[in-house]
Amino acid sequence: MTDDDLDFTAAPASPAPAPPKASPAAAAPSAPSAPAAPAKSKFYDAAIARKLFQAHGVAETIPAGGAFFVENEKASKGGLFSKAVANRMFFIESGEVSLTAQGKVLDAIGAGEIFGEMAVITGGPRSATATAKSNCTAYSLDAVQLQSAIQRMPEFALMLMSVMFDRLRLVAARLAARKVAPGLQTAREAATFPQDMLQQLQDYLHASAKVRYESGKVIMREGDAGICMYVVAKGRVAIAIRDKIVEMVGPGGTFGEMALVDQSPRTASAGATVDCELLSVNRKALLDLIKAHPAFGVTMLRAVADRLRHMNALLAS
Repeated sequence: MTDDDLDFTAAPASPAPAPPKASPAAAAPSAPSAPAAPAKSKFYDAAIARKLFQAHGVAETIPAGGAFFVENEKASKGGLFSKAVANRMFFIESGEVSLTAQGKVLDAIGAGEIFGEMAVITGGPRSATATAKSNCTAYSLDAVQLQSAIQRMPEFALMLMSVMFDRLRLVAARLAARKVAPGLQTAREAATFPQDMLQQLQDYLHASAKVRYESGKVIMREGDAGICMYVVAKGRVAIAIRDKIVEMVGPGGTFGEMALVDQSPRTASAGATVDCELLSVNRKALLDLIKAHPAFGVTMLRAVADRLRHMNALLAS
């Protein structure tokens, strides 16, 4: 298997599958956190997921009627960065799983699909109950095993990101359709990389990656093609959907990665609220970075999960 085989962000050679079915985020806006099952991303590859789970996970058998996990079940602190996390994410080898929340059916998970990763990544409570509808065989990963797998196959982090990006788009569309959308008072302050990792990133990237925007300047517009993502080195950037601010990004924060990872139009607009210095990262540079320093991919994955939880909470409010 070559590195190209593991590039989940490459455009698929065959026609894209049917549009993804509605995710739990759209079906149950009152859920306490992000949905428990991934949307059907065109970049998800079941064969690659199976290899990763088989190599790094544990084989499990769940009889019909048995529970994989229960709604509101809490994890140990630390999520993906903890060394003692009870939560596990699953790849279904055979059988079917029902996801329910507050007594309502959200989704059905079949062979070749993964679910339950959000609680493993973030350490937050389960947002749904997963019950075996039939006898199921599966492979599972806890947080430590997932981190080890990503270190050996960093592109898997990008595949999980693309799955969560599909959910973010569905939630963003619902927020944009509201008569009263979230504004500055509910905007989340986002920071992906701590100061030490931000400094490492600046050292790793070439000086030409630095770009500057004066206060009030538009950095990207909703609907534009995305050829790079940005990391804020200095300053503050406002992220808006249909002119409604949903996120503020300061030093160490990232934006624009959704369009970069899966080569789709920009979901939001961004503008400098003060003079800004940004690091521009194209697709190749991102892949090279995660391959060389897997911790950056792990950190980005957790940040995407946190963003999804935040936007899902806005939708539920």
